[in-house]
Amino acid sequence: LSQLFGLFVNLVFLGQAFTIMLVYVWSRRNPYVRMNFFGLLIFQAPFLPWVLMGFSLLLGNSIIVDLLGIAVGHIYFFLEDVFPNQPGGGRLLRTPSVLKAIFDTPEDDPNYNPLPEERPGGFAWGEGQRLGG
Repeated sequence: LSQLFGLFVNLVFLGQAFTIMLVYVWSRRNPYVRMNFFGLLIFQAPFLPWVLMGFSLLLGNSIIVDLLGIAVGHIYFFLEDVFPNQPGGGRLLRTPSVLKAIFDTPEDDPNYNPLPEERPGGFAWGEGQRLGG
């Protein structure tokens, strides 16, 4: 999605926009986390992308990359966290089954029954020397 938007603003390397997008999604999923920016600003996590954009602006950098990351992050957050919980909503973004087959851990076998341990915890309790004797 960000690659598509990157074409419209003539950006070739989208690493910073991707980072801002991840920051945006994290900040929206953790709204009650308090942040401290260089000991000067204390704010809630949802404001972090905007604070970073303001800092970028203060440094004289272009904020197009930050705005792109925030926009893509907002779209992703909406499609993954907001829209599925709405009446009539659903998940529009799905992981391809090929990737699930490659990266998901296999499910536990419900018929697996481990052998009982001879010594629970692996320690030989009560098999030591008797004190005073």
